[in-house]
Amino acid sequence: MASTALLALCSTGAFTGLAVEAGAGVCHATPIYAGHSWHEATFRLDVAGSTLSRYLRELLVSGCPDLQGQALSRKAVTELKKRCCYVSLDFKRDLQNPARHRPASFLMRNGCSIRLSSERFCCPEPIFHPGLVGHVEPGLHVLAFEALKKMPATLRARLAHTVVLAGGSTLFPGFAERLCKELEAQCQGNGFTALRPHLVAKPRRGTAVWTGGSMVASLGSFQRSWMTRGMYQECGSRLVHEVFN
Repeated sequence: MASTALLALCSTGAFTGLAVEAGAGVCHATPIYAGHSWHEATFRLDVAGSTLSRYLRELLVSGCPDLQGQALSRKAVTELKKRCCYVSLDFKRDLQNPARHRPASFLMRNGCSIRLSSERFCCPEPIFHPGLVGHVEPGLHVLAFEALKKMPATLRARLAHTVVLAGGSTLFPGFAERLCKELEAQCQGNGFTALRPHLVAKPRRGTAVWTGGSMVASLGSFQRSWMTRGMYQECGSRLVHEVFN
């Protein structure tokens, strides 16, 4: 057992930093120092990939009521989201100016063609503005700043220097640039002008946790952390807490 945030950091070769995870079901901002998660400074956002897929479907049906439900299956919408959507660097400006929209057409597997316009950048926006889908929590960039803010002042700069992105929902084009821009704005606007966030956005960050897990499991020190089947059969479930805590 291991913290996904720690494994995400390990995939980049770091043991200290801020892990910003955005997957299918949930987002987290987790500070890690010397391999240890700071749970009291960890923040969660219940808006992630699945929410964005549902939101995209709503946007498409709203724009074209004639679309049949079968043409917009969950699998089809998820594929559409991954292939066509991107994060706007200036959402309000792009939304108000149709000339800035970048329309695209997508041919579904059933032969149906769907045309997207503002839906392309509106779909991922709830990660930064959860209110768009009825959530009251702040956006992920605010939670990332709050995680840094809650850490001891002596550690903030080190953590901000390594902000590691992980999870499939961070793979939208423009996501890293937007998060960096918004996080810097939070720091500057709240009096933390000395903090200079540096984002680490690896191309394969969608599977960063698994990569980190593979790296950690190959370490010699990790071999002492196994709990074998024989140990479990002898001691029972209490051993899980003794070994992994």
